[in-house]
Amino acid sequence: MNTENKKPAPLYKLGSHGDEVRQIQHGLWNLGYYKGHVDGKFGGHTESSVRNLQRDNGLAVDGIVGPDTWKKIFGDNDIPFPKLISKPLPYRCLALSGTFETGLAIPECFSGISGDFDGQGMSLGILQWNFGKGTLQTLLLELLENERHIAESIFHDRFETLLKVLCSDKQELMKFVRSIQHPAMHSIYEPWKGMFKALGRNERFREIQVKHAAEEYKTALALCRDYGLWSERAVALMFDIIVQNGGIPHLTKLRIMKKFKPLSEQLSFDELEVMKMRIIANIRAEASEQIWVEDVRARKLCCANGGGSVHGIGYDIGAQFGIGLRRIEGF
Repeated sequence: MNTENKKPAPLYKLGSHGDEVRQIQHGLWNLGYYKGHVDGKFGGHTESSVRNLQRDNGLAVDGIVGPDTWKKIFGDNDIPFPKLISKPLPYRCLALSGTFETGLAIPECFSGISGDFDGQGMSLGILQWNFGKGTLQTLLLELLENERHIAESIFHDRFETLLKVLCSDKQELMKFVRSIQHPAMHSIYEPWKGMFKALGRNERFREIQVKHAAEEYKTALALCRDYGLWSERAVALMFDIIVQNGGIPHLTKLRIMKKFKPLSEQLSFDELEVMKMRIIANIRAEASEQIWVEDVRARKLCCANGGGSVHGIGYDIGAQFGIGLRRIEGF
């Protein structure tokens, strides 16, 4: 059984994102090849700049930053694996779903913010913890209890205001939250918007988000067992189903199980795993509201196949997130 025990090769290409891409953009900028925004997103401008560097230095012109291109940019330093790969699987699954949701790389995908469009006052983070249901207060108070200095360094002279409303009753809290946003567009006013987004980007607050997504991750593992799946890709698929779709309804499960029955026993373990995930991806997508079917399908097949395109962004979840067909611990 091939369970992808080796780490995926460190390659950075169209669709890659994160600190390593920012480093590449800085390096290309210093060499005069890149003049765009250093945003950690490997888009068309970054790819074009890489191709120009490769052409000028006698390298294969493919727009991919592998070991040879990396050394041409940075000298003899070895190309690094993405830092994200070293994170625990729950962190990587949450980051993947957050990136699907926002189209943004870490840390931006952890700092999504929205106003009172849904009656919940304000929502923050990948799972859109909010004041209306009391979930965001829990995260913020945990940070204040353990690492108050982080919040103080972000909110400064507005910290005491934040602390006061967090300790007030829900009516006062919601009144305050609605006072810092547009009454019709529900966009959060500055400087509060920028401050809350800075909090979302903070590494410690990201860890708190992962901690408070533990129930969703536990449910994803239970779904893997229920459907006879065992891989990291499978738990990423199930986690994204929970995040985006809320789970798998009973009738949808019956359709999935019916499709499982004729699968050939001659398939390898890996082939059977991928086939099952594709069935789940397609049937769960088709059970969604019509307007969202193809969006759901793209996300779920990206997990099942280990890559694909979501909202026009290319993904290789093995190389970018370290999520492969490796067996989940305990399965």
